[in-house]
Parts: sequence; C-alpha cells; structure tokens
Amino acid sequence: MARIAGVELPIGKRVDVGLTYIFGIGPARARDILRKTGVAFDARIKDLQENEVVKLRETIDQDYEVEGDLRKEQSMSIKRLMDIGTYRGLRHRKGLPVRGQRTKTNSRTRKGRRGAIGGKSKR
Repeated sequence: MARIAGVELPIGKRVDVGLTYIFGIGPARARDILRKTGVAFDARIKDLQENEVVKLRETIDQDYEVEGDLRKEQSMSIKRLMDIGTYRGLRHRKGLPVRGQRTKTNSRTRKGRRGAIGGKSKR
C-alpha cells in the first residue's frame, strides 16, 4: 500500500483517482503531478514501483501544500477574517452561509436542523 503525505492510498484504484484521496489534490492536480513524474495515468496503485511512489511523494512534498499544512492555513485564514470583523468572518462565526446563498429556505447544512415550531411544550 502506498503512503503519501500521511494518507494510505487505496490499492485497487487508478493512480489519478487514488491521489485525490489526499486533501488538497483534486483531479486536475493529480493529472499534473502524474505528468511531472512521468507515471502512467491508467496504472493501478498496487502496480506502482517503489521508485515511482518515491517520485510522487517528493513531487507532492516539494510543489504542493496538502493535508495538515493546508488545513492549518485554511483555518488561520478563516480565523483572521473573524478577528478583523469582516462580513465573511461574521458569517463564519454565526455558522451561516458565507458566499451569498439564500437562507430563507435551504442552507440546512450550515444552519442545522430546526427545533420545534414556537417552542411548544408537550402535555
């Protein structure tokens, strides 16, 4: 099993799909990484040679910010917005949609499930 950036890649998947299991690498970046390293797109992760895995690991470590570093950077950016009191920061703090979506209907993911209507007691 290949371990890159602290993530165990699934052995049965193609390499371009398997790389997307790493936080910060999507389909386009995965293809770019494979082009840089010269690894075949249609190869399976279980069929990779050790030197190919090392090439992938080195390229990702040098050229891309992934996993923990990327998560830390994102959380610091959000914290900065909240600290300086921007509109986006306030939306993050309140747990509401940040990018202009409507909230009268929808946005259940950000707002959570509703409580009882009118706060009626059960007697």
